[in-house]
Amino acid sequence: MIRLKAVDLKKQKIDTLIVPVCENKKIHDDRLIEGVIKKALQLKEFKGEKGDQVTLYDFKGLATERIICAGLGPFKKIDPEALRAFCGAVVSRCMQAGFENIWFAVPAAEKLKMEMPDVVEAMMEGACLGNHVFGKYKKEKKKKPLKQINFRINKGVSGNLRKIAPKVSTICAGTILAREWINTPSNDKTPEQFTRSIVSKARKYGLKTRVLREIDLKQNKFGALLAVAAGSQSKPSMVILEHKPAGAKKALALVGKGVTFDSGGLNIKTGDSMAGMKADMSGAAVVAATMITLARLKTKSHLIGAIPIVENMPSGKATRPGDIVRSYAGKTIEIGNTDAEGRLILVDAMSYVVKKHKPRVMIDRATLTGACVVALGEKIAGVFTPDDKLAEAVIAAGDRRHERCWRMPLPEDYKELLKSDFADLNNMAGSRWGGAITAALFLSEFSGDTRWAHIDIAGPAYLKKGSAYCGPGGTGFGVRLLCDLIQKL
Repeated sequence: MIRLKAVDLKKQKIDTLIVPVCENKKIHDDRLIEGVIKKALQLKEFKGEKGDQVTLYDFKGLATERIICAGLGPFKKIDPEALRAFCGAVVSRCMQAGFENIWFAVPAAEKLKMEMPDVVEAMMEGACLGNHVFGKYKKEKKKKPLKQINFRINKGVSGNLRKIAPKVSTICAGTILAREWINTPSNDKTPEQFTRSIVSKARKYGLKTRVLREIDLKQNKFGALLAVAAGSQSKPSMVILEHKPAGAKKALALVGKGVTFDSGGLNIKTGDSMAGMKADMSGAAVVAATMITLARLKTKSHLIGAIPIVENMPSGKATRPGDIVRSYAGKTIEIGNTDAEGRLILVDAMSYVVKKHKPRVMIDRATLTGACVVALGEKIAGVFTPDDKLAEAVIAAGDRRHERCWRMPLPEDYKELLKSDFADLNNMAGSRWGGAITAALFLSEFSGDTRWAHIDIAGPAYLKKGSAYCGPGGTGFGVRLLCDLIQKL
């Protein structure tokens, strides 16, 4: 779908060429491209400002049917994320126009004061991620993904640059897979259906799979996980994925919250709060998609993915506030609120991973708390870990991929809020304040001595309005971050 190629614009027949234009500085080193930009800037309606666009036809000297000059804005604001957003927005407009094949003129890296691999990678990411429409439930499909996106450079393609396109294609495919799972409505995404889909995809790419069904969960005393699933007609499961290349060292583990629909249980949510709860399995989608992606990339790391999958529903069989359950780790938990369900399934999965696989690092991802959205908004995830180096690594990976994270505190004295008069812990803090922190502290009680980080993605996992390179709905936030992070841990 994407490729990087050095072509002669005088000879190469091109239907649509996209030329990025900076409003106050030259960013190309090709005379022909600069001639095109000069012509465009002579038009009153085009200045190269962000969002500006003008189309030129049958430009003399170029074998190009249509040239679209599009504004990048001021030079000082051009960075990798600006390039991603630019390409994503342009691809979206091209899809709307019905184009099938486009070319991007890649700016000169030295003029942008960037490295060429960074320029190419960012542009390709934005284009690939923007070239996605979740339209499986639409009878009339007004937008269709482009069949081919080309990136033209002025000089020959070196070995390092040649590797970028297949890598970006694979990682973006993983992100889009996560989006597809998240956007699927819950009536087509019961725990049984979601489990089958993950296993099918994982096996296709060579991952070892194991599924703990309800009977297995009962026999092995996954009491916290089963408590969440008790009210639903759908059967819970836990999917274990493994990638273990020859010679790989101690495993790195990923755990993802998979609540396919969260009604809140008997502490039922309001209608408005319930509306987006098909996305409460975003953590699971990201973990499964990351595992598949890294297997496709043939990473040398030993990886374990643990994905607990349930539906949280009210019924006569549902777990009640005040009930006490015994977790897989043996600790008893008083149910202070049935809508604090994600932490219950996570702690059983985490405890299982720690006991069975003894990972060197364990990272969980979950749409865990509305409190984290209140604290950080809808575009930034919260990172909770007692490990300074791990926190730095997560945040750095997020910065490189513009999947931004902010480290949050884990104050020891806040654990007092999780005390129960009748059990070892309460799943709900005795205060409405600091909800994201107390949820993370609850998880920390089940991490053992393992290097552990919790990433609360409640904000960025799902966007109502979308962004430059993501439509409304699931974002797949975290696939790119984890792929970057794991290759460095």
